[in-house]
Amino acid sequence: MHLLLVEDERRLATAVRRVLEEEGHVVDYVADGADALSQARSEEYDAIVLDVMLPSLNGYEVTRRLRSGGNKTPILMLTARDGVQDRVEGLDAGADDYLVKPFALAELLARIRAIGRRAQMSPAEPNTLRVGDLELDLRRREARRNGIRIDLTTKEFALLEALMRHPGQVLTRSQLLDLVWNYDMLTESNVVDTYIHYLRTKVDKNFEPKLIRTVRGAGYAIREG
Repeated sequence: MHLLLVEDERRLATAVRRVLEEEGHVVDYVADGADALSQARSEEYDAIVLDVMLPSLNGYEVTRRLRSGGNKTPILMLTARDGVQDRVEGLDAGADDYLVKPFALAELLARIRAIGRRAQMSPAEPNTLRVGDLELDLRRREARRNGIRIDLTTKEFALLEALMRHPGQVLTRSQLLDLVWNYDMLTESNVVDTYIHYLRTKVDKNFEPKLIRTVRGAGYAIREG
């Protein structure tokens, strides 16, 4: 399995990584929440082993942001907190399993095998998103409307994907900033509005019906009718 290990306690991370690699897993390692978010969005992993207490972003927030962006990679959360509410918060954020420190490495390996098996049994995510006659091929990174190919930049594609993963749902500018640009501190920036204009020019201008909608005071949505 290709795993992402996120743990800021270096000695523990070293021990866990060594055991995982001895089991034949390929392990990428980061020690920061923001780095974990970026890495998980840029690479495909079979599972993520994620500590809760991290610099920049904690494990709960990393999980919430990944799930809100449509990332379904299984997440095993590690924490020193053993309260019921802590476990509930982790699972509600979208974690698949929860392991309390200190833990036996044999149990960690068993948990990873278990979430790997569950992931294999889950229905595969569709390779193509559709809204009306607009299609987005996620594997080929291609967009077509009424069979006509539409050339998109990387950010235009990511913005369109974010909208099409939530058809009919209004996404705020802050949500789109987080999903597409991986930050949320520029809530006053007009970058979202600018790229929505770019998308409309390519996706809607020469086609009917118009799909990309502005919801005043709220944000943007993509839908028919």
